[in-house]
Amino acid sequence: MKPTIGRYPIEVFGYSYTDSSNEAINARKNQYCPFLKRECTKPRKSEPHIKVGICSLGYKGSFLNSFEPIIVCPFRFLEDNIVFTSIHDKFFPDWDNYTWVKEVNMGVGGNVDYVALKINKTTHHATDFYCVEFQANGTTGSPYPYVKDLLKYGIYNHNYTFGLNWANEFMKTMMQQVYKKGQVVRTWNKKIIFIIQDAALEYLKSSVDTSDLRQNMDDVIHFMTYKLAWSNNENKFKLVPSSWVSTDLDGINKILAGANHDQYLTSQDFLNNAIKKGLDDGVLK
Repeated sequence: MKPTIGRYPIEVFGYSYTDSSNEAINARKNQYCPFLKRECTKPRKSEPHIKVGICSLGYKGSFLNSFEPIIVCPFRFLEDNIVFTSIHDKFFPDWDNYTWVKEVNMGVGGNVDYVALKINKTTHHATDFYCVEFQANGTTGSPYPYVKDLLKYGIYNHNYTFGLNWANEFMKTMMQQVYKKGQVVRTWNKKIIFIIQDAALEYLKSSVDTSDLRQNMDDVIHFMTYKLAWSNNENKFKLVPSSWVSTDLDGINKILAGANHDQYLTSQDFLNNAIKKGLDDGVLK
């Protein structure tokens, strides 16, 4: 049965918070991540030996119709190689001999999370590549007290305050990386693919000028989105490919510039605001 989704952790150490199976219990006990297939790598800052273990959190914003599980750990995207398979099928279906390499340095662009390398079967040399970056959401405040309750009592007992940092993660962190790495990749005449959740794209569409997002395989910058869909058969959330959009660096400039032009105040509206504030502050009469 699909768990109720609210403002609390939805997946903890890879399993729904309602899952009482031996696998889920053992994962929580051993701080095990089923996506990495080893111990969770997200420590508490105050207690590094304790792993946070939160994969997704419930959230409902103005751009979502209902509470949804929002991915807050990039390793959540590693489920069953779904992302890698869908990238292959979309961008290089004719490559029958390739491999993935992690954390590759790209000079002034920093590291790129994954690189798909096309391998020549005869010479075993790499002859082509695609760059791939993962971006999950982040939190403000700490949702970890929920996990403490789940581990101790098997349920959530309290109402703790935390938020999701959409602007920081997807405008400041990701878009700066998109622009910086996109410029480097453009000089190579190659492509870079950013992996995000469907809700992240909805956030961007609701907050900034995404009018240059389209579907053009010739573009340098691509976004592949995925959603978490509940599977009754497997009794857990499954990662499912959702959509694909692309753009160029001009499109990223529009996003970085902020809101759509039709949301801008007129100069007269701004002047009226300044006059009102001046009257309120007593500096105008």
